[in-house]
Amino acid sequence: MTGKRTTPSRGLVLGCGGTLGAAWTIGALHSLEQITQWDPRDADVLVGTSAGAEVAAMLGSGIGVAQLLAAQLARPDAHPELRRHFAAPPRGLPPRPAVFPGSPRLARRALGGGAPTLAGLSGLLPQGRGSADWLAALADVLAPAGGWVSHPATWLVAADFDMGRRTPFGHPDVRPVALRDALRASWAVPGWFPPVRISGRRYADGGIMSTASADLLVSRGLDEVYVVAPMSSSSPVPRSGLGRAEALLRRVMTRTLDAECAALRAAGTRVIRIEPNAADLHVMGGNFMDGRRRLTVLETSLRTTRAIVRDRLRSADSPAPQTPVTHNLDARTGA
Repeated sequence: MTGKRTTPSRGLVLGCGGTLGAAWTIGALHSLEQITQWDPRDADVLVGTSAGAEVAAMLGSGIGVAQLLAAQLARPDAHPELRRHFAAPPRGLPPRPAVFPGSPRLARRALGGGAPTLAGLSGLLPQGRGSADWLAALADVLAPAGGWVSHPATWLVAADFDMGRRTPFGHPDVRPVALRDALRASWAVPGWFPPVRISGRRYADGGIMSTASADLLVSRGLDEVYVVAPMSSSSPVPRSGLGRAEALLRRVMTRTLDAECAALRAAGTRVIRIEPNAADLHVMGGNFMDGRRRLTVLETSLRTTRAIVRDRLRSADSPAPQTPVTHNLDARTGA
């Protein structure tokens, strides 16, 4: 006879956010672990999108939050490969892109209502030419060549760049792929990096569909879900210059996450949603890829998220409910 479970079933959802979002997320996870005395590696399901996929892959491979924090801070005792990874993020500005749009087909689908507006706009961006070699190198450290991480339920969310469908690589309904391909696909920011071709289909950053894809856990029947979302915020602040565009993107992503969290709560799952406050947004600025701000963002997160986590644990995250969004697994890709 199997013993009765004595701890709640939990999911951990890590949203997109670029170089600065990854740093902020690690600070938030440190606060979460310290306050709850719960190891994020023990989550029943790990869901990561873009930069969140990067952190989820590290957790899924068995790397703890303390090790991630040490590597971000470049401490001498940090894992040398992780320290090198965080010290060499992608450039703060994309290389000159190609002259043609990344996915006219996706733009047309969005115009006809077959994909979100944000995804359609992403398809109109010129195809990026950035290199994701730093992610491939990380994947080769985390998993055997062509393999996956050891955690049995680590889902890295990408978007089919032509059809506008989410694909959570690692999900049991999606054909297995190599970690290096899934990680590069989930991180393939349109206009910055080229889409990643897997089994004949092109994939881009899952964030063009949803900042975190928290609703993928609705059917799991989990007791609790922790959502760490650096690109959503309930604390808007006045912005100028590039920050205005970032604030508009953040508002769209926040509305989507509101609906996803409402869907989880409607399914009986307690949601603890952790997102930046005004102080975090101030130090992040308008460019989430600006690596010069990485340590400042991390250090600020280590201060601010302690109060944020305590507050969200008390309130169990209860914004006004909205119409839930539906999820659409692209399990037909053959990926």
